[in-house]
Amino acid sequence: MIKPLIMTPGPTYVHVDVRRAMMQEVGNPDVEERFFEFYKETCERLKKLLKTKNDVIILSGEGILGLEASCASIIEPGDRVLCIDNGIFGNGFGSYVKMYGGEATYLKFDYREAVDVNVIEEFLKKDHNFKAATLVHCETPSGITNPVADICKVLKKYGILSIVDSVSAIGGEPLETDEWDIDIVLGGSQKCISAPPGLTFLSISQDAWNAILKRNTPIIGYYCNLSVWKSWYEDRWFPYTQPVSDIYALRTAVDKLLQDDMRIERHRSIANTVRTALVNSGLELYPKNGFSNTVTAFYVPQGTTFADIYDMMLKEHNILIAGSFGFLKDKVIRIGHMGENCYEYKVLKTLNALDNTLRNLNIDLKNELHSPWQYVPAFNSH
Repeated sequence: MIKPLIMTPGPTYVHVDVRRAMMQEVGNPDVEERFFEFYKETCERLKKLLKTKNDVIILSGEGILGLEASCASIIEPGDRVLCIDNGIFGNGFGSYVKMYGGEATYLKFDYREAVDVNVIEEFLKKDHNFKAATLVHCETPSGITNPVADICKVLKKYGILSIVDSVSAIGGEPLETDEWDIDIVLGGSQKCISAPPGLTFLSISQDAWNAILKRNTPIIGYYCNLSVWKSWYEDRWFPYTQPVSDIYALRTAVDKLLQDDMRIERHRSIANTVRTALVNSGLELYPKNGFSNTVTAFYVPQGTTFADIYDMMLKEHNILIAGSFGFLKDKVIRIGHMGENCYEYKVLKTLNALDNTLRNLNIDLKNELHSPWQYVPAFNSH
């Protein structure tokens, strides 16, 4: 069976070099000195990717673990937390806040637009008694990237800890953790990094460590307790047995990404061209602004359904695209152009197949979907 071309917004295609890394012999990570060093070196690589000198740790669990662990470790009962909400994940952060006893205050924005930092500033002038704020770098369900740099600087000015979900952005969007004053930023293995699903990683500032280690109440639970990681290297002790093969794969994938000096420009250029192609053909993008470098969301055209498009793309062209979920279920189509998905030949093949699919479903297009592709630089090399 020929595997389909995966053009979803994560998990993404995993390069053969990354898959080979998982074939390395597995020892005992609880006692082997070489694995403690390997884990530490992998965290150092992630620091380069995140542009930070803060501590970085890797957790055994998909990116949602990073969201919950951050909230579990920072938030105490009664803490006020500002949830910056312009999408499904921004809104969902509030569930974790409340789960651990925090009082969530939602600052809501238009779900088709990027967060306006000026609105946040004006809000905080009147009310800034918050321990932390949660926000999403890239809202994957809607394809919107938020101005994290500006937002976190404003939060820091008011002494508010920032917890940033950058799962769908790291590696494809600019990110300057220290320069932007981010306290916790978290990512996942299966998006732009293009490693297998199953790992989350996060950087933790000194301000965040202070909040975690100087709590008045104990952290609820163990697996989401970040405090147990504070001295893992000095003690040569992991809180739980590490998923060795997954970390081997992550290390190789991160190394490949760091070697790609054009990774941000590649994502930006290809994303711009995808949007141009869709708009020129007469299709409507879901976002009004704040367009993501890593995923594009557009409305299902009238006269057909997402299920019809998905089925034909898979059966006739062997290409996987995505719908969305929540309030966007069956309303939008998403193309992931992140990590190993983000190469000209893959995206062009996807757009040609989508063009063919829509025409076979009797959807009139103004222009062929590949028409603007002559303007994008070639990013075909691996």
